[in-house]
Amino acid sequence: MDVADDADALRVRSLFLSDIHLGTKGCQAELLLDFMREFDADEIYLVGDIVDGWKLKSGWYWPQAHNDVVQKLLRKVRKGARLVYVPGNHDEFLRDFLDLNFGGIEVHDQILHEAADGKRYLVIHGDQFDLVVRHAKWLALLGDGAYTAALFVNTHLNWVRRRLGLTYWSLSAWAKLKVKNAVNFISRFEELLAAEAKRVGADGVICGHIHHAANREIDGLRYLNTGDWVESCTAIVEHYDGRMEVIRFADAATRRAGSVEPLLRPEPAAPVEALPAPRPAAEANTRAVA
Repeated sequence: MDVADDADALRVRSLFLSDIHLGTKGCQAELLLDFMREFDADEIYLVGDIVDGWKLKSGWYWPQAHNDVVQKLLRKVRKGARLVYVPGNHDEFLRDFLDLNFGGIEVHDQILHEAADGKRYLVIHGDQFDLVVRHAKWLALLGDGAYTAALFVNTHLNWVRRRLGLTYWSLSAWAKLKVKNAVNFISRFEELLAAEAKRVGADGVICGHIHHAANREIDGLRYLNTGDWVESCTAIVEHYDGRMEVIRFADAATRRAGSVEPLLRPEPAAPVEALPAPRPAAEANTRAVA
């Protein structure tokens, strides 16, 4: 389906996606395609781990739906959307091409995004602040294998839940919140990213990496995590007044499958003050971070 065919899509100023993990069996490509038909944006930020180079090295897996995701994004670029790719640790091979432009796709290690309300956000994947990834990659690869096993169990568990008319439930997300070390890691990760945003003079940070969507304030800065498209199927959208929201698409899709409720039900956002009128979409509003 072409972008022009998405006549009923909700138009937003900016869209932030990360941790899609194309090339893996856990990738929820079909749901992502549905999401991209529901939302259209002037600017799209791919905040790392879009393609899973780690998995593709060990064995090629690339079904048609994964190719459709790539084609859908490219069509949005051809229709005038700005596309910024910020690589992560699973697609780190793209870090050899930083600050280059490929057919309208910008590649940056990190970048500052200026929202419609004038607030500036550091956009970065976040693996740079994960000591396991930086200094013990073998351990990160071992953890990735355990995570893949958890996803396998989760897929079959949710098949049973759907048959029983129950909503989607994430085993690994539950484990992260129950295991003390995982909770401490998430908390420390969030604090480090907020501190980095403060260091570069930003008002907040938009990141990914830990597959845990969030929209909250840390020490006076706004911390936003896009989540992932393996389990939770979440994204960050910026509306034309500068308001940021986490969209939990898997939950909404599950509700619609079992009822007549509307598909789009964004997470409530923090209240914002009266804002200036939005600038034209063509006006530059980001710059790469040195």
